[in-house]
Amino acid sequence: MEALWAGIDNLASWPVMAAILIGSVGGLAIGAVPGIGPAIAIAILLPATVFLDDLVSLVLLLGVYGSSMYGGAIPAILINTPGTPVNALTTYDGYAMTRRGEAARALSLAYAASFFGGCFSIILGLSALMLFGPYLRDLGALFGQRDIFMAAALGAVLLVAAHRKTMGIAALLFGLGFLIAIIGRQTTRQIDRYTFDIEYLYPGFNLIVVIVGIFAISQALFLLTGKDTDPPHARLKGGLLRGFGELNRFKPVALISAGYGTIMGIIPGVGEFVAQFFSYSTARAMSREPGKFGRGAPDGLIASEASNNAVPAAAMVPLLALGVPGEALTAMMMVVFFDAGIKPGPDIFDNNPDFLFSLFFALLIINVLVVITLLISTRHIARIIYIPNRLLGAFILILAFVGVFSIRNSFTDCMFAAGFGFLGFILRRLDWPLVPIVLGLVLGSIMIEKLTAGSGQIKTVVDLVNRPVSGTLFVVILIVIGVTIFTSLRTRRFEH
Repeated sequence: MEALWAGIDNLASWPVMAAILIGSVGGLAIGAVPGIGPAIAIAILLPATVFLDDLVSLVLLLGVYGSSMYGGAIPAILINTPGTPVNALTTYDGYAMTRRGEAARALSLAYAASFFGGCFSIILGLSALMLFGPYLRDLGALFGQRDIFMAAALGAVLLVAAHRKTMGIAALLFGLGFLIAIIGRQTTRQIDRYTFDIEYLYPGFNLIVVIVGIFAISQALFLLTGKDTDPPHARLKGGLLRGFGELNRFKPVALISAGYGTIMGIIPGVGEFVAQFFSYSTARAMSREPGKFGRGAPDGLIASEASNNAVPAAAMVPLLALGVPGEALTAMMMVVFFDAGIKPGPDIFDNNPDFLFSLFFALLIINVLVVITLLISTRHIARIIYIPNRLLGAFILILAFVGVFSIRNSFTDCMFAAGFGFLGFILRRLDWPLVPIVLGLVLGSIMIEKLTAGSGQIKTVVDLVNRPVSGTLFVVILIVIGVTIFTSLRTRRFEH
């Protein structure tokens, strides 16, 4: 209790509260602008943290991290362009609802689901750290390289299975994304993979570059080549809190999705993408009307937003308990810990327990501030869909290239983004899904990394599944494949 009150007292200073406010509102704005995203913003802010107090620096970065996905849902729902990479799945049902004239309902549901997922993860994450933190080091031994590999493989299978009417196309595009992930130089063994001695291909393709190209630039080209048609009228009548009431109708979906986000956030190297597709596939399987998914299903939108917003707080658990960053953004935060002389890991429970409480209470305040800001400004935010398509396309294109260039100050990245943009534009014209390419890249990177790291223990294919966790996941994969094949054959029989 002494550490608890000390943690709260740490937040009761104007520099810390100012950092929380600036980080929350700033992250919201950054997330709402396609092509920028929290990773770029945090990378830009890192040099400034040297001149700030350690807690001020961390809550500022946490504000950007924790609020960006809220903001990223706004353009995903209104203009079919995710503000951050992890909001890609939100476009499936969110934009479909906007086209039906339900923009306010979609935004309200996204806010409610995001808030629920965030608070759920904060409470569970903090409880887990307090109760089991000193023992999490032993728990980490259960999740080896092969186990994470099989988890990513299960995510790939669920991704393809979710595209029931276009499973062949989804598998093809996932394979393309996987191929993109392979390209580059394998640093530990100095092996070049499909680089063709081109220097620019040695680092591989940056995920943000691919995401911006596939989604933002392709959408900009789609808008620029189209006509300036009047968008559907956004029905903004009714209370702005109605999404919180409607969330009660989908309690099981919200709970399961937030649970997936929390679990996947805790497991290092997995993150939002796998959590989303586990959640989305589960929600679709639970639904009485699975055919509505991808066409404006509220439970599909809830599954996406509840799961991705549950990850930030959960990703702090392996960072604080084991000193292992769950993904890129928490890895950036480790720089601040090191500058402050704080070593994340089990020792933090003895040396800096108040610091741990401060971070989680800051995350809770961030979630509350963001929701209040969004609820107040929803009517103004929704007006973005009335901007002429070509003007909006030009604006997205400029911001996308500025965001890509700011990653490494590289014109080459801009050229790559443009190439992926044209690819995405062609896929949009063909009405093919874009998400499988991105998931192929993300899950492919995880699978390649974990398979390479665990190659010393893999002599035969059986070695991939001879652990309890990996073996269980493999059985689940077989079940999913079997159910999918059976369902497809049964559907075709009824059609004929």
